[in-house]
Amino acid sequence: MAAVIEAQNLGKRYRLGGQHQAYATLRENLVRWALNPWRRRPAMEQAWFWALRGVSFEVQQGEVVGVIGRNGAGKSTLLKLMARITRPTEGRARVVGRVGSLLEVGTGFHPELTGRENIFMSGAILGMTRSEIKERFESIVEFAEVQRFLDTPVKHYSSGMQLRLGFAVAAHLEPEILLVDEVLAVGDVVFRKKCLGKMNQVARGGRTVFFVSHNMPAVRQLCSRALLIDQGRLVADGPVDQVVNQYLACTRAGDGKGMIPADAPRVDGTGQALLRQVRLQDLDGRRLGSVHFGQPFQVTALYQVLEPIDDAAVEVGISTADGHRVATITSLDAGGPLLAMTPGWWEVSVRVRAHLMPRPYRLDLAMHHMVNTHLTIDWVDGVLDFDALPVAQSGDDHYRDFASDKVRGYLRLAGDWSAPRPAERDGD
Repeated sequence: MAAVIEAQNLGKRYRLGGQHQAYATLRENLVRWALNPWRRRPAMEQAWFWALRGVSFEVQQGEVVGVIGRNGAGKSTLLKLMARITRPTEGRARVVGRVGSLLEVGTGFHPELTGRENIFMSGAILGMTRSEIKERFESIVEFAEVQRFLDTPVKHYSSGMQLRLGFAVAAHLEPEILLVDEVLAVGDVVFRKKCLGKMNQVARGGRTVFFVSHNMPAVRQLCSRALLIDQGRLVADGPVDQVVNQYLACTRAGDGKGMIPADAPRVDGTGQALLRQVRLQDLDGRRLGSVHFGQPFQVTALYQVLEPIDDAAVEVGISTADGHRVATITSLDAGGPLLAMTPGWWEVSVRVRAHLMPRPYRLDLAMHHMVNTHLTIDWVDGVLDFDALPVAQSGDDHYRDFASDKVRGYLRLAGDWSAPRPAERDGD
């Protein structure tokens, strides 16, 4: 079977900085040359950056492929090349079939045209007849939930409305290949669920989906294959679980056991303080590799403070192994004070009681300025891995308030239920 998407040694290069004089007139250029014909361009003007280089792969009809990687890795550049929005600097990008793309909010829309007019314009660009667009028109409008604003110029739409309409158009006008970027991350939960359902429907119809996302659970759910892009290079191409696990492993700032080197990659930070170690402990200070359902535990963070800090807060996040945040606790909760630290080594501890459903988890830690700048001082993800285990059988009472630890979700919540009582139906 012939590939519907093919990249051969694909590369895209951009110029860094410099004064390019992109809009200089011929007269201006002639005058500049006449004044100094031997003038060399500054080194800055000759600096280039390869956003993508040496990328080769094939995608068959009906495949659903996830494209993952860090911010700035080159994922969006790859999609723009596939969508023919930009031309490659080297290599070849070949796409066979009608392409529907959603790479940015409002991609392909004319701001002065109404939502209705943009739907027909987008369909015409895809090569559809007016009658074909009319057949799908009501489904597009219903999915996008923009009925009231259908005859309003798109420039007056909120970003969320543009996003809903853009996705609805891209998915409902029956493209043979659907390209979707991380833009879905800005939608609300209900909309994201609708989009994933629609992409599943598109895939089941035998069409091809190329999906860029940082949402690893969504990538696992939707895709059978994944491409991992790092620093403009394709570093992995294979089954989705295998590639996602490789990506999660390379995004960790530490070794997964709580040790974080000073030169480890960090999500963000001013560098005034560096997280160097995290320990998971019981309430007596003994180290833990796992916690039972409902078992209280303690998180202790060791920071190397390099500059004085007097307005900090520490944030501890609990995430799934896929990086999906399920709970957060900060040092400001319950009226905690701002943290002040002079240069040196400092420990910060928090005692946590969380009824975690049994599965693997990881700890993410961040320290932020909370006055004036509100900048992040240090932020590292995946610093320590641990497992939440089912209820212990040793007679402890960690779960005495719960009938079972086998329910859906990530956390069990404690609450006070009222007894059932007769009630009258509220009016509609």
